[in-house]
Amino acid sequence: MTDLTRLTAADTAAALTSGDVSAAEVTEAHLARIRAVDGAVHAFLHVDAEGAVDAARRIDARRAAGEDLGPLAGVPIAVKDVIATEGMPTTCGSRILEGWVPPYDATVTRRLKDAGLVVLGKTNMDEFAMGSSTEHSAFGPTHNPWDLERIPGGSGGGSAAAVAAFEAPLAVGTDTGGSIRQPAAVTGTVGAKPTYGGVSRYGLVALASSLDQAGPCARTVLDAALLHAVIAGHDPLDSTSVDAPVADVVAAARQADVAGVRVGVVKQLGGEGYQPGVEQRFREAVSILEELGASVVEVDCPAFDYALPAYYLILPSECSSNLARFDAMRYGLRAGDDGGGSAEDVMAVSRDAGFGPEAKRRIMLGTYALSSGYYDAYYGQAQKVRTLIVRDFAAAFERADVLVSPTAPTTAFRIGERIDDPLAMYLADLCTIPSNLAGNASMSVPVGVAPEDGLPVGLQVIAPPMADDRLYRVGAALEGALADRWGHLLIDQAPELPTTGGAQ
Repeated sequence: MTDLTRLTAADTAAALTSGDVSAAEVTEAHLARIRAVDGAVHAFLHVDAEGAVDAARRIDARRAAGEDLGPLAGVPIAVKDVIATEGMPTTCGSRILEGWVPPYDATVTRRLKDAGLVVLGKTNMDEFAMGSSTEHSAFGPTHNPWDLERIPGGSGGGSAAAVAAFEAPLAVGTDTGGSIRQPAAVTGTVGAKPTYGGVSRYGLVALASSLDQAGPCARTVLDAALLHAVIAGHDPLDSTSVDAPVADVVAAARQADVAGVRVGVVKQLGGEGYQPGVEQRFREAVSILEELGASVVEVDCPAFDYALPAYYLILPSECSSNLARFDAMRYGLRAGDDGGGSAEDVMAVSRDAGFGPEAKRRIMLGTYALSSGYYDAYYGQAQKVRTLIVRDFAAAFERADVLVSPTAPTTAFRIGERIDDPLAMYLADLCTIPSNLAGNASMSVPVGVAPEDGLPVGLQVIAPPMADDRLYRVGAALEGALADRWGHLLIDQAPELPTTGGAQ
């Protein structure tokens, strides 16, 4: 039998529909893969083996009864541990929520279940999505399946690594400053950040409310589109949800044609500080788009030079407010409660014990930026820069239908290499941050490996708000052209992993 874990989500769905395989068989195959390799990868924080098998069997029974099921019914999926899942731990990679089990599902989780996808478990992440390497997880780092000594990106490195390690054909991540796209780039997978408000944030534990967005992680552009179509759409439970029709991303992915598409290369996202091999693969990919019939122009977005400092004032400010709810009074970790201290004492001890160094750093930065006398100088100025970035995007989209850049300035760096250098860590999101500040749709597509180290490189495609279908049209065309040249998908050349035993 074909190795079921190596099938794309689309091929798995076709096999399920035709009756060639059952959802239970597919689920069991992926659980076996997790047991075999996740000890080395550590993509999962929690695996719900019993619940997944039960859910798969229910899908099989419904299919046998002749029910009309969704296109991904029976396909397994992993969910980032920042998304609430009823009856399953949701820790956000933090000790302060260790063992917390939500009594409800996030809208994203509910839509996955309603569509018949089988939730395998929850994936590792930087604490409260603060990081670019998944090293800031309180439960230990995730390892890149391409090189186990390297980071898988962050904050959603667990979701990307699970897909790259063939532990799940699909995963859901969240993207605040690049946390879906940057992990996709360094693991050779596909990751998309939908338009802000295009996917409900209800039930996502908030880091920065004006930036956070859930989106798909997959091994192909079509798989990402199929998942995007499941989770997207208006949600009355989310006040920031866009009440507008969802673009037909699946049709766009199947179209895979860039003839006549205007592609803008962002002048500011390249040059000094970018790894030569990353720029080489990026330029080659742009040339392929030209060969496929796209026209290429350079666009100037000067405010992008200030995106990183603006982001690292806006994000900590919102995070300091959102994380104030973890006060040891209602849920989560409660430490120092020996009966002799005040509520303030218990709160201080609990937050000190529950939050890791990066969470504390950002809470302090944000509290300072919002403090009396500094609000206008820091947070207010950062929001003005945000407006300039939105204007730069608007001007660029007058000249181009989509914009492109490298997804990340470098390939995956070694675990431990930047952990004590926050600025170097923050630079990993240099290319992805502008889209979050503006709310645009964007995607990372693998475009080869860097010649220096043999590690994956991603190209970022950026589209205007609510034009998510453009991402899939361009991404699928590029993916198809590269697969024709290579004779396979990039992920198919990832090295085999040691079988060590994994998450339970």
